[in-house]
Amino acid sequence: MDARNSGNSDTLLAMQSALNTTLTFSEVVNQHSACATTGDICQLGDKGNVVVIGKPVFDDEALNLKLQNEGPAKAISAAYLKNDIEFLKSLSGDFLVIINDVDKTRCIGAVDHLGRHPLYYAKINGGVVFSSAASSLHIHPDISSSLCNQGIYNYVYFHMVPSPSSIYTGIHKLPAGSFFDTDGKDIKVSNYWSPKFESNSISGFDSLTRDLKGLLKKSVEKYSDPQLRIGAFLSGGLDSSTVVGMMSEIADKQTDAFSIGFSAKGYDEMAFARITANHFGVKLHEYYVTPEDVVEALPKVATSYDEPFGNSSALPAYFCAKFAKEHGIERLLAGDGGDELFAGNERYAKQGVFEAYHHIPGWIRAGAIEPLASALPSKLTLLGKIKSYITQANIPLPDRLQTYNFLHRHQPEEIFSTDFLSEVDPALPLEYQRNIYNTPNDATALNRMLYLDWQYTLADNDLRKVSHMCAMAGVEVSYPMLDDELVHFSTKIPDKWKLDGQKLRHFYKESLKGWLPDETINKKKQGFGLPFGVWMRTHKPLQDMAYDTLSQLKKRHYFNQSFLDQVIDLHRHGHASYYGELVWILTVLEFWLAAHANND
Repeated sequence: MDARNSGNSDTLLAMQSALNTTLTFSEVVNQHSACATTGDICQLGDKGNVVVIGKPVFDDEALNLKLQNEGPAKAISAAYLKNDIEFLKSLSGDFLVIINDVDKTRCIGAVDHLGRHPLYYAKINGGVVFSSAASSLHIHPDISSSLCNQGIYNYVYFHMVPSPSSIYTGIHKLPAGSFFDTDGKDIKVSNYWSPKFESNSISGFDSLTRDLKGLLKKSVEKYSDPQLRIGAFLSGGLDSSTVVGMMSEIADKQTDAFSIGFSAKGYDEMAFARITANHFGVKLHEYYVTPEDVVEALPKVATSYDEPFGNSSALPAYFCAKFAKEHGIERLLAGDGGDELFAGNERYAKQGVFEAYHHIPGWIRAGAIEPLASALPSKLTLLGKIKSYITQANIPLPDRLQTYNFLHRHQPEEIFSTDFLSEVDPALPLEYQRNIYNTPNDATALNRMLYLDWQYTLADNDLRKVSHMCAMAGVEVSYPMLDDELVHFSTKIPDKWKLDGQKLRHFYKESLKGWLPDETINKKKQGFGLPFGVWMRTHKPLQDMAYDTLSQLKKRHYFNQSFLDQVIDLHRHGHASYYGELVWILTVLEFWLAAHANND
């Protein structure tokens, strides 16, 4: 057995359960200690082991004391021996836990509530092989490195490969808040945590606004360390501005913030970053990403991920982290999570408009409104818009969230080859989302959408993006907005306060009025979006790189060649940003395939 550092952001623990081998966890890690610098290991019984990555927290004072004095692995071991798998329900923080209980012929793996540490696993004869990086599992002779067509399809659908599947045949990854449990014969994956949302608050609005500000400051303090030089991402939006503002109040010296700009209309937010920096007296470091930067960095970034990853804001995140590293920063604080906790994404308000249709009694909708609507013209007149509204409203959540997905705007048969589709279930991505959406008990549509985003937008996307780009740049990263106390607090805010009609993040904004700049409170959400589609229309080297890469993709069996030609035409003559994104995810896919699947 072997382990290797692939340049991944994850601590690599390419280990096999001792259920099927004489090689123990300790032996593996001692042989490759450079790969497990953030892991803590202890023995369980005579032959078993416990491995912990991250910083777990217990709701039991005695176990937290044991954790502080003896380390997380000893504390997890004690909790497991006392309460078996039930101990997971009392655990919070960020963690990856492996328990190899040889005495009971059992192996357990778990990840934290928001999946901040990935855990891949594969069932083998008599045991399980697992790692925090999928590529490490290929070291095992029984694990195939062949790609899974469903994984390719899921990538095009989501622009990343979400759990519980992976890009590789036979390799799976744990969803956030879940664990696997195996006896060497069967493996069971279960969810051990889901949030309990409250529709009514026992506390008043003003009281909760005061609580929020205190929790935000406390959370930022947790990730501050006087032994490290710490900086922050600053886009100029609510979350990054909040983190930077709290840092400026806590730090005993001027706070360093790092921001990325673009010389493209509608994409540059540097003015808002400057407003925040001036407001809090922060030293702002600015870097403008250019098309030349993209041409140089895209191949390196695209091939560095363990699986194909098509979120184009990975490049700005990388340049920002690299820029911070060049200025001596050792840890960056990121603002990810606020929109998903406190209802800041426009889709939440949009879906509320459609959900309002279902407040009309069903007999009126079915007996009067819909028969009339079906006879209306579909052109973009007022009557056509009414018909479109009713059509979309009748698509249930979460399916309605994917209305603008490429794979719903274009038929799969148009995009993919017949042979490829014969091995794919096109309905599986929606099935994944429905399972997550329906996990919380007694939750409203808004809170179910938030929880869905905790898995797809955060655990499988934004956290993978930022964590890996920071690791690639050589900088630590922490997420104060995702502190467990803040997550729990967000579940106590009623819908009507989180989202007041079409007012996104109403409660959050009201809580920080007078502290954040008015321009920050009132600005429209944007983020570190990359103007790839816009630049590609005029920047020849970028255009050549993308088109050449798509030409290489034609040689693979996944796509219809005519569609790849159509994509180029759609970008040139259609919506540059929308189809530019499709060009981007296909370009990234080919770069990744060329590096990881040369014989495909």
